[in-house]
Amino acid sequence: MNMEKTLMKGNEAIGEAAIRAGCRFFFGYPITPQNELPEYMSRRLLEVDGTFIQAESEVSAINMVYGAAGAGARVMTSSSSPGISLKQEGISYIAGAEVPCVIANIVRGGPGLGSIQPAQSDYFQSTKAGGHGDYFVITYAPASVQELVDLTMDAFEVADKYRNPAMIFGDGILGQMMEPVELSKDPVEQLPEKEWATTGMGDRTSSNIINSLALQAEKLEDHNLKLKEKYDQIQANETRYEILHEDAEYFVVAYGTTSRACKNAINQLREKGYNIGLIRPISIWPFPFEAFEKVAGNAKEYITVEMNLGQMVEDVKLAVNGAAPVKFYGRTGGVVPTPSEIAKEIERLLGGDQ
Repeated sequence: MNMEKTLMKGNEAIGEAAIRAGCRFFFGYPITPQNELPEYMSRRLLEVDGTFIQAESEVSAINMVYGAAGAGARVMTSSSSPGISLKQEGISYIAGAEVPCVIANIVRGGPGLGSIQPAQSDYFQSTKAGGHGDYFVITYAPASVQELVDLTMDAFEVADKYRNPAMIFGDGILGQMMEPVELSKDPVEQLPEKEWATTGMGDRTSSNIINSLALQAEKLEDHNLKLKEKYDQIQANETRYEILHEDAEYFVVAYGTTSRACKNAINQLREKGYNIGLIRPISIWPFPFEAFEKVAGNAKEYITVEMNLGQMVEDVKLAVNGAAPVKFYGRTGGVVPTPSEIAKEIERLLGGDQ
């Protein structure tokens, strides 16, 4: 097992992790700030007898993913914000057809073309389906390049396990930053057999059909209820989170890059005497409601910090369920809050109470 650390840019680390997870197909289209990922895959896939195609559009790319996934391949695509928007119809098809794939969204400012600066304003899009119909995408929010590696590899496993699309939700900072990583997990040599895949009849007596169309209302309802059972299993088994200072009276709630700044801010505030901790969702769908149950006995107040105008804060309010006040601080448009700004705003929101 290779335990040496390698200095890697975030976008490239996602690509290397995907290769090690057994991904041999990548279909994408350029958009900043994720371009290093398809560029990396265009080189590395050639070295492992894989296939890279720069599609003519994001719409084409996601439908190529649908086809390869339906044939049982480990396949991924990536984009940034408006590009992910264009993929939403295909993602809905993939979820409805129950085929696994991995999608990376390196989020940029919006709405519209917005900017190429980092943001977290795609939270609603990623966690509330994004496309049409009743479905969910398993969504991880890494906070370091190392987590980009680990969670990308895990995303392929979980996608296969539940036959569902999985997403890596990063941002422009995480995609562009360089950090040392351990590529410690052994590369996947053999993929699990997928008896449902469209790989020919073989010894089967009936053909496999991959489809997301059900014209009879009752059949579609039955299918949606089956999907709901799966989503319930995912919520029960696949939530991930980190809690710092579980006995704190006040909790900051943040994920991804923002959580790193919040950890620094919390250290500043604790030195001033504030009994404050952190809840960091690692899976943002399924959302880790159980983390809030763990601290409910002593938590007096929550402050959600995001790089948007208030999106995850809605899930935090659902999790807290009125048991304590939930306040919000956010920057938008690509502005990244600093630890000192966060600490100052938290002090203001808490009214100077220690």
